[in-house]
Amino acid sequence: MTDETGRPALVRTLRRCHREWNDMTGLTTVEARRILERDGPNEPLRVTGFAPLREFVRLATSPLIVMLLVASVISALVGELVNASVIAAMVLMGVALGWWQSARAHRATERLRLLVSPTARVLRDGTWAVVPQREVVAGDVIRLGAGDLVPADARLAESRDLHVQEAVLTGESLPSEKGVLTAALSGPASEHTDVVYLATTVISGTATATVFATGKRSEVGRIAASLARPAPDTEFDRGSRTFGYFIMRIVLFLVVFVSLVNIALHRDPLDSLLFAIALAVGLTPEYLPMIMTVTLAQGAARMARDGVIVKSLGAIQNFGSMDVLCSDKTNTLTTGALELEQCVDPRGVASADALRAAAINAAMQSGVETALDQAILARSRPDLSALRKLDEIPFDLARRRVSVVVAGDGGPQLITKGAPEDIVALCILDDGARAEALATVERLSRDGLRVLAIATRPVPEQQAYAIRDERDLTLVGFAAFVDPPLPDAAEALAALRADGVELKVLSGDHELVARHVCERLGLDVGAIVTGTALDALDDRQLAGVIARTTVFARVHPEQKERIIAALRRQGHVVGFLGDGVNDAPSLHAADIGISVERGVEAAKEAADVILHGTGLAIIHEGVLAGRRSFGNVVKYLLMGTSSDFGNMISMALASLFLPFLPMLPRQILLNDLLYDVAQMGIPSDAVDPSFMRKPRRWDIKLIQRFMLTLGPVSSVYDLATFGVLLWLFHADAALFQTGWFVESLATQTFVVFIIRTTGNPLRSRPSTTLIVLVLLVVAVAMALPFTPLAEDLGLVPLPSSYLAVLVVLVVSYLGVVEVVKRRVFGRSGMADSAS
Repeated sequence: MTDETGRPALVRTLRRCHREWNDMTGLTTVEARRILERDGPNEPLRVTGFAPLREFVRLATSPLIVMLLVASVISALVGELVNASVIAAMVLMGVALGWWQSARAHRATERLRLLVSPTARVLRDGTWAVVPQREVVAGDVIRLGAGDLVPADARLAESRDLHVQEAVLTGESLPSEKGVLTAALSGPASEHTDVVYLATTVISGTATATVFATGKRSEVGRIAASLARPAPDTEFDRGSRTFGYFIMRIVLFLVVFVSLVNIALHRDPLDSLLFAIALAVGLTPEYLPMIMTVTLAQGAARMARDGVIVKSLGAIQNFGSMDVLCSDKTNTLTTGALELEQCVDPRGVASADALRAAAINAAMQSGVETALDQAILARSRPDLSALRKLDEIPFDLARRRVSVVVAGDGGPQLITKGAPEDIVALCILDDGARAEALATVERLSRDGLRVLAIATRPVPEQQAYAIRDERDLTLVGFAAFVDPPLPDAAEALAALRADGVELKVLSGDHELVARHVCERLGLDVGAIVTGTALDALDDRQLAGVIARTTVFARVHPEQKERIIAALRRQGHVVGFLGDGVNDAPSLHAADIGISVERGVEAAKEAADVILHGTGLAIIHEGVLAGRRSFGNVVKYLLMGTSSDFGNMISMALASLFLPFLPMLPRQILLNDLLYDVAQMGIPSDAVDPSFMRKPRRWDIKLIQRFMLTLGPVSSVYDLATFGVLLWLFHADAALFQTGWFVESLATQTFVVFIIRTTGNPLRSRPSTTLIVLVLLVVAVAMALPFTPLAEDLGLVPLPSSYLAVLVVLVVSYLGVVEVVKRRVFGRSGMADSAS
């Protein structure tokens, strides 16, 4: 959080608290009541109730949904109840999925609310009292102990051996060491070891602290506020809305044009209007929600088998469109568990003595067993049978070390481990040796390793030992730790890069640590930008920096959100991978939020996708599944819009010179219904390799080009059919309508085998389901004129010679479409060269 000057707001607040409340006398009841009235209850996660009806109405009024609902009503009015019911069901399913997503965002905030402690121990009127957490105010003095949830953001005034688990905010699995600082406050809030935050947990020790932020002003409150905001539209939302407007404009133009032409020709106004409306319904992709739902659901099912849980179907398409993946580092790119990578002597040479001394200290110290201790003991667990612990000088933040005194064959010995600079300062070293030791520390730190120094000293046996005994030490060496990358991370990230997804690391860690991990992952790190540097940039400057930066270090949640927003403004489809509460706003703001199974509940609720297990390869699989699913949606759109547009042109032209309607309204709707049934096999179809090679997005220009190019080709063959029917077969109205009904359905369903691939259709086998449905629909269309239903549908039997002509028309039409299709895809850069 920064102000207009770029200075961290938390730093200013803490300085003010230090000046105003340093006396630690607490507040009186009257003062606390006055502050409570001014600031409001300490309820950072108050959430306005979720309004199901209002949200449902909002989702049901999008352009495409409105158009589909109108198509459903019109179908019902002209007696096509089955078609109307199917359209309505598909629309309802799509709206229900969107509504569920909104409800999930509300639940994410509720998850955060449950983290807040209901009571707190505060100093009021000079005595300690337990009050409801909602009544804690800025200025209160609170007392903390092991097991307590921190009731508000506060600055420590007194502490003893305090360790706080902050995973709820940071996602870091390691408890943070906390203590009172006397130095001036500076730097990012994450580095303030004298600050505790609301909803974190005290693991060990005790403390007294002064509250400086409550309610919505707390860290958790600000995170909750960001989650309560409506999520920005994703690429899926923007694309489907743009497509809806595109189709709506064409439909409205067609209805008006055809109606006016028929009225000008003095035809029955009602029949003309119904005919125009039927044309509009025929052009409306009423099965689009169903095709999208089934296609994306199949992708979700495949991903679930790979350990990826998709919480919203739109996330599948967003996965395929993603071209930038932003990721936290710890627990997402790395294991989150420290490993002892090196144990060296002061010169940097591997040392068994340093490892043994570090292991004895880790095994015998009685404080909180830190992740560093666990990593040491995982490498070497010493035999303690010949050793006896005499005393311990526990860890504190002022000394930044812990010492144990053990007795063995050689007499009592003090073994200490801690911060390298402090330990080296206590050792007996000449100038050259000291410089060499510090150079070793610098080299290890530059490699991104976390370093501990280990030193020893023989001591006399005595009743007790104290800090004054930590002097004249002998430096044994250094232990260097690393949070290693996940085993498959480098390979998975390389695969993502190869398929057009760029990675940007947004880490709260120090830049040296971030550089070390990212270089091990095979990333071209380059210059690292810190959070402090980001605050000095305006939005225009930030845009330029983001384009050339891979790793951002020491960034806080607001800065992560700012980076994501800047990337989206540049036209990128952004995914974010995170696992902590502090990642929840970024997960909420990205096109696709990705969390991990071991992440905190609030992060998992805010995410669209949850990864089970630790492998990152499943993200790459998710990207491919998204592209595969969206590829099949695009097939439906290209085939539907081009074929339907061609039919609509043909009908509009035919209505100008025919003394009767070229096809009855009920025949148009039946034709459309059968066509959509044939397309139900698309979700099971394979997708071209060329479509999988890079991120894919809604391309309205491609759809428009395809429609305007292949639609007229379809119309040319329709007009040829008209000529055959009128001049060769001298068709009356019924025969003409029947002949065109069959030809229209045959050409626009068989063309799926051409348009489904950008390459040679003979080298790309359709799915069995698609083949069966297409052949079945064409067979039904050819059989209908010979069934008892023919009279009700206005159909009559066709001459066998017409069926022979129909075969010639269909085969030649498919050949022409193949040629035109290659040119359209070639201009769009989608042609599959392998075909």
